[in-house]
Amino acid sequence: MKLPRRSFLHLAAGAAALPAMPWIARAQAYPTRPVRILVGFAAGGPLDTSARLTAQWLSERLGQQFIIENRPGAASNLATEAVVRARPDGYTLLQASAGNAWNATLYDNLSFNFIRDIVPIATVRRAGGVLEVNPSVPVRTVPEFIAYTKANQATVQFGSGGPGSATHLACLLLNSTIGTNITHIPYRSAAIAIQDMIGGRLDYACPITSTAVSQIEGKQVKPIAMLSKNRAPVLPNLATAHEQGLADFDAYIWSGLFLPKDTPDAIARKLHDATVAAIDTPAVQERIKEMGGAVVAPERRSPEYLQRFVQDEIKKWAAPINASGISID
Repeated sequence: MKLPRRSFLHLAAGAAALPAMPWIARAQAYPTRPVRILVGFAAGGPLDTSARLTAQWLSERLGQQFIIENRPGAASNLATEAVVRARPDGYTLLQASAGNAWNATLYDNLSFNFIRDIVPIATVRRAGGVLEVNPSVPVRTVPEFIAYTKANQATVQFGSGGPGSATHLACLLLNSTIGTNITHIPYRSAAIAIQDMIGGRLDYACPITSTAVSQIEGKQVKPIAMLSKNRAPVLPNLATAHEQGLADFDAYIWSGLFLPKDTPDAIARKLHDATVAAIDTPAVQERIKEMGGAVVAPERRSPEYLQRFVQDEIKKWAAPINASGISID
């Protein structure tokens, strides 16, 4: 018997929708088993600590374990590639950071495109860099620092945790902005570089806030400025470089959650909503502050904002990185 055209179209539409039904059902039930969050650095560092805090939030709100899996190597590229290649079902997440934006320029032969192959969930936190000098360096403000380094470029040195590290690139952006060419001394870690600066073998460094606080409170170093555009809640009396005349200067790190592309929108939205709900709780905000960071404003938490933000970050850092000649194979 020949079906009326309207009945046929209804049946066809229903058949076309069938393949999507399992995905919708799974998205509504998600998560039904433990979820991995890959971190591209060793356990114990600032990004690992932030990721473990995030995992705790999500476990409490979504009723399944969110497990941290550390995959250090190639400045987080190994972890990123693993997430890019993972099944897009919401059970493999990436704790990404500012380093992922830097790597787009630092590495010539990446097997993935961070913008194309990764889906943003939400920004978790931001933390600024700090310009600090050995106490014997005769400067106390950014204008004095600029004048001193320009007059002594042949002898002044700064240290970092290695080429392409957060401590390196914050100082690199500063040097590029003020027009100096300062000798860079790379170390195996930022902690070793800071110890050498305290010991007088280096003139300055640009550690992140969580690292700098104890040194500043112990009066081992002389803080000159926050390198982020806004003051850090944990160092409220330290003026920014922007406030001291270096207009719009902004060097910071950030962290956020990402998924493989093609992950169902319903799963991405569920993760986003749970993350934002956690960030809005006073206890979480206080913990982020204790870690030297700051909670991002509500209008900067959306996946759409994070996508644009990462694109802007890649462009922002490409100029100083290319000008320095740094390249990592």
